[in-house]
Formats: sequence, C-alpha cells, structure tokens
Amino acid sequence: QVQLVASGGGLVQAGGSLTLSCAASGRTFSQYPLGWFRQAPGKEREFVAVISSNGGTTLYAVSVKGRFTISRDNAENLAYLQMNSLKSEDTAVYYCAAGGYTTDDPTYYNYWGQGTQVTVSS
Repeated sequence: QVQLVASGGGLVQAGGSLTLSCAASGRTFSQYPLGWFRQAPGKEREFVAVISSNGGTTLYAVSVKGRFTISRDNAENLAYLQMNSLKSEDTAVYYCAAGGYTTDDPTYYNYWGQGTQVTVSS
C-alpha cells in the first residue's frame, strides 16, 4: 500500500518554472514506477511523465518533452516534476500516481495522490 501527497502547485506566469513534489508513505515506494498526470477543466486526465522504480527510465508526453523533468529520491520517498517554460495550456490539476508498469496508461496505476493545482497566466 502506498499513499501519495502531491504539493507545490500554484500560480505562475507563462515562461516561468514550478516544481511539484510527491511524497509517499510506505516502505514499498521504491518498487513502483511513479507517474504524473494532469487534468484541465472540461478535459480528460492526460499523461505527463513517468519514471521507473529505480529511476533508470523516464517517459514524457510530447507536449512537455524538453520542458519538464521527472525525478525521484527513493531514500526520501519523494518524486518531483520540474516544470520549465510553462505555457497557459499547462494549466491543470496535477496528480502523482504509483503503478506496476512504466507506462502512460492511467489504468495501470493503483495509487493516486489528491492533486495540486497549477495555473499559468499568459
């Protein structure tokens, strides 16, 4: 069992940066790939990035590749999403999730955090 708490969201101007954190409880955090997803108003939840359990593999959505960086610190049970060059279309609630595969498919994620709001003003 893993419990996740996402934080670090806020209001930022376009072109700015923000770092989201995902704090996990439970000693098995290091066994799970960790993904970030987002959901904008009126839209479906979409994949943003995922990192494998040991941090050796990362995948990004095309829309964020080159701007966002996912990382994790298994010793501290933490994961991060560094977001640079933010655009208004990045505005959404961001969720971290832990699952069994390093995948962009949300159906493979068993544990979800509560979400943190990111608002990018243009």
